[in-house]
Amino acid sequence: MTRSFAALALFAFATPAHADTLIDNVAGQTIGADGHVERFKAMLMDDAGVVKALIHEGEKTPKKGFQYRIDGKGRIMLPGLIDAHVHVMNTGFAALTLDLSETNSLAEALDKIAAYAKAHPDRPWLIGRGWNQERWKLGRFPTAAELDAVVSDRPAWLERADGHAGWANTAALKAGGVTAASKAPSGGEIIHFADGSPAGVLVDNASDLVGAHVPPPTPRDYDAALALAQREFYHRGLTAVADMGSTVEDWQTFRRAGDLNTLYVRIMAYGSGIENTVQIGGPGPSPWLYADRLRLNGVKLYMDGALGSRGAWLKAPYTDKPDTRGLPRLTQTQLGNLMSRAAMDQFQIAVHAIGDEANAVLLGAMEDLAQTYKGDRRWRIEHAQVIDPADWPIAARVAKAVGLVASMQPVHQTSDRLMAEARLGPDRLVGAYAWASAKATGATLAFGSDTPVELPDPWTGFAAAISRVDENGQPPQGWQPQERVGRETALAGYTSQAAYAGFAEKRFGRLAPGLRADFIFVDTDPMTASQEAIRKTRVLETWVGGGKVWDAAKPDGSAVGAEPVKK
Repeated sequence: MTRSFAALALFAFATPAHADTLIDNVAGQTIGADGHVERFKAMLMDDAGVVKALIHEGEKTPKKGFQYRIDGKGRIMLPGLIDAHVHVMNTGFAALTLDLSETNSLAEALDKIAAYAKAHPDRPWLIGRGWNQERWKLGRFPTAAELDAVVSDRPAWLERADGHAGWANTAALKAGGVTAASKAPSGGEIIHFADGSPAGVLVDNASDLVGAHVPPPTPRDYDAALALAQREFYHRGLTAVADMGSTVEDWQTFRRAGDLNTLYVRIMAYGSGIENTVQIGGPGPSPWLYADRLRLNGVKLYMDGALGSRGAWLKAPYTDKPDTRGLPRLTQTQLGNLMSRAAMDQFQIAVHAIGDEANAVLLGAMEDLAQTYKGDRRWRIEHAQVIDPADWPIAARVAKAVGLVASMQPVHQTSDRLMAEARLGPDRLVGAYAWASAKATGATLAFGSDTPVELPDPWTGFAAAISRVDENGQPPQGWQPQERVGRETALAGYTSQAAYAGFAEKRFGRLAPGLRADFIFVDTDPMTASQEAIRKTRVLETWVGGGKVWDAAKPDGSAVGAEPVKK
């Protein structure tokens, strides 16, 4: 039995004063203050779950002055990992609704939809996500008629894997009033047949035509989804996340969990748009709440869509669809006005930008605004997926002026490779998923997953970051291998730099005196193992604030509520 999260709760008055804990016999590694890996053999933490000291090789391990001792059994100990770009509630809701992310064909997806509809006859809408026509090798979007064939008795609405398109059946199109006469809103597209009738897929801003009519979840649904999302995070070794696009309902869910002391994973929240963010916390970021487990950091904005649905805004037409350059969701003037309003309130700004035109417009706006809003702003580009090399100097100037965060998802590169080649053609690939180039500008490189678009698996991301090779070993020499990063950079991207990206570096992200004791035990050393072995890393235990929340040795993995053990 071990020291528990419950024993370290904010109001855990039963814990004796000065109940320090020594964790020794570990192969400890963290990013040090100098940005390089620091190794240690033991760690001392206090009863508030804060690191007091690291003991290195050659230093004496204390024999007294602590109440509890935990034998690390020689295992590899790392800081708790941080996912710099997640959608917390969507991850939880994905586990509560129909998941099509593993389907490999339209036929397989339709079979799964039919079975789900049969199993849930009482649900007024059939809701799900995860379909990907590229994975299905369909060569087109699916249609409402195909969805009608398996569910026609009620509306069905299924989000694409990237969240930037939705697939509706006829009943859902009717609920949204989508007809041949419907016009897509700015920044959106209604996919039509040749005769003008809606085919069944709505892209980006057009998705709201149907999505706005989906019955909203109840508070109980939100609470269940958060519990599932947290479990998914900490069993993979994640102790903190940046939530991109928090709504008022999301924030209320986080607060309920915090009030009940069931909020275990640390959440750095970015509100969905200006108005929503102000509703959440009023002007300006919130204070850190619940012993550094929750803070409203800033505002999330959208510049464009995604490559998979051809909503990413490109400088030149898509290679595989020359009649479009994508869908800008904001004009340059709108973007500048929104960013200015956020900056005036001291909110950190995070902007989704995937296409090279979207990134160019965003970088230009950042450089212009940096002349007015000075200081340590750490403005974030979420994804920074395709950047014209001609625009890297602008990124460097922004990084120097106000701080720039390149919040990127390594696993997108391996998942998207073939699709990106088709969408972009060979000439634009040099600026695609360019982690090393982004770092070279002086930007802070923070890594994440974009879950539920991808699994919140930092180990797959770590392996992709250092190899640019997918799970099948393709391509053998790595895709655009000049953009690989080193192991220290990858570890920092999932720990110290991800914390810095969220203004949390003085609270967590490393194992160092004065920082929260968030750590994990794993069975693989990411500093020496092959990329294949890193992908298979097993998280043995996850600890948040000095309390264990995950134990792989337990039947269900849950460790919340365990009691401390005396030395």
